[in-house]
Amino acid sequence: MTYPYAPQPTLRDVTLRDGLQLTGKLLSTERKVEIARQLLAFGVPELEIGSMARGDLVPPMANTLEVIAELTPDELRRCWVWVATPRHVEKAAAAGARNFQYCLSASDKHNQANIGRSTDASLAAFPDAEQISRDVGGTIELCIATAFTCPFDGEVPMDRVISIADDPRTDGAADLVLCDTLGQAVPAQVSRLFRIARERTPQRRMVFHGHDTWGLGVANTLAAVDAGAAMVDGSLGGLGGCPFAPGASGNTSTEDLLFATQPAWFTPDVLEAMIGLTDKMLAELGEPNRSKTAQGARSEAHAFPWVITAPPS
Repeated sequence: MTYPYAPQPTLRDVTLRDGLQLTGKLLSTERKVEIARQLLAFGVPELEIGSMARGDLVPPMANTLEVIAELTPDELRRCWVWVATPRHVEKAAAAGARNFQYCLSASDKHNQANIGRSTDASLAAFPDAEQISRDVGGTIELCIATAFTCPFDGEVPMDRVISIADDPRTDGAADLVLCDTLGQAVPAQVSRLFRIARERTPQRRMVFHGHDTWGLGVANTLAAVDAGAAMVDGSLGGLGGCPFAPGASGNTSTEDLLFATQPAWFTPDVLEAMIGLTDKMLAELGEPNRSKTAQGARSEAHAFPWVITAPPS
């Protein structure tokens, strides 16, 4: 069965960036590369593999350049790196990255906390970042964090988000990523914002990045897809959160999003292997598995093909 209301979205797994940001334990470069290659082998179309945030502020991201350098050009064509300044793009590109997620916040207070400058300053720097990306044959997307609510200012006006998406300084962005950073949005809000943004910037691929703080991660994602999102973000086991956004919990689970949309490459065997990968990684990190699909796959309803059947003892 496939999701019948809209075209199936591309799934981007963000475990290796947004998923790892708040973890107390760190993964080595070799382990991150191993996870990336396993996900690509499963058929996951796109990955977010790291961030150019300062390693002293976000220690789990300190080895991002090493991860980029270990992956092949073919692998990197399916991988994204979080950036916030032209210098970030320059450094990531020198290591081999070609897909850049340029992030700023709709809320000035969150942009100051997250990036250390005003939102307008981030917008002013975007053309230089886009030029560096273009010079290496890369792709850059505009990612608007706190597109629904801000931990410091509360609700973010929709007009504020649209004005950023519409700003001529961002014309070079191939994609527009709208983020429910705190996981506080509801489907009607997501649908409305995506429909308006899609009408105003029809030349861009629309992307939804959601969190599951209030249990609506999958519902919000499907609302975004129905309203025009062509790519959606998820993290293995619902791992993740923002270190500069109090109240942000884990991302929407990759497994839950895949079970909800069921792309052709996602089979029960892939789900079982993915759950095995998630369990091993989360055990290494000392983190819980928040995926409802992983829980369901361990049920006793063995007539359902998605349930994992334990091998005979």
